[in-house]
Amino acid sequence: MSAAHRFRLQSWGARFGLAVACVWVFTALFAPWLSPHAPDAIDLTRELSPPTSGHLLGTGENGIDVLTHVLYGARVSLEVSFFAVLLSAAVGITLGGIAGYAGGLVDEALMRLVDVLLAFPGILLALFITAVLGPSLTNVVFALSFTGWTGYARLTRGQVLTLRERDYVQAARALGSGPGRILVRHILPNAAGPLLVLATFALPGAIVAEASLSFLGLGVPPGTPSWGALVDQGTQYLLVAPHVALFPGIALAITVLGFNLLGDALRDAMDPRHEGR
Repeated sequence: MSAAHRFRLQSWGARFGLAVACVWVFTALFAPWLSPHAPDAIDLTRELSPPTSGHLLGTGENGIDVLTHVLYGARVSLEVSFFAVLLSAAVGITLGGIAGYAGGLVDEALMRLVDVLLAFPGILLALFITAVLGPSLTNVVFALSFTGWTGYARLTRGQVLTLRERDYVQAARALGSGPGRILVRHILPNAAGPLLVLATFALPGAIVAEASLSFLGLGVPPGTPSWGALVDQGTQYLLVAPHVALFPGIALAITVLGFNLLGDALRDAMDPRHEGR
């Protein structure tokens, strides 16, 4: 049974995760058309008002529409998480592939660099980088990728060490293929499954990290719709307007849960030991 077929037969968790991912991506792409108000629109006469027909999720500080900022916050999370995972994967796969195939001093040097970076909590390094560089989407992506590539490097190295002695790799080497061609055409495509699973799990991690940085005021620039910034704003008004923090917090929790369930289902589908269960 193929991995794709096994994935289609997964439990409610897989279906829920896939539905959340689709809704999240759709919302992020079409936020300007789905939002009932402009993200910078304010209405001081309705500041911190509860949900009404005109503001389905209520309003926050300065009368901003919470629903609008939740929808636009999905766009920010999509942009940051996608590019952070893409950059981390590109750097990690490249360096991990080189380390695993070259071996020797190259492997030793790259893996010791990975060990040094893993010795520091990633969120603390991200906080330091964004504090130095300032809040912006580009700086957040760079900060999250600074240590995010290490997981891809270690996984890619392990896969390359396993696959580089396979018969088809030996045959390609005997036919005169160079190391770069062997890595790109023969080894990395066969290591794509585990790397895809890792990327799926990395997406919710990047979403939480971006929200954490925005919560602390070191993420996106002030005034940019963000779930973390909304939660931070809502903590000041928990007793008078709990909806300001509640709804973006629910959106964040559902998104992270959905992607984690999707990652679990994808991992089970690609696990060869799943065959015959």
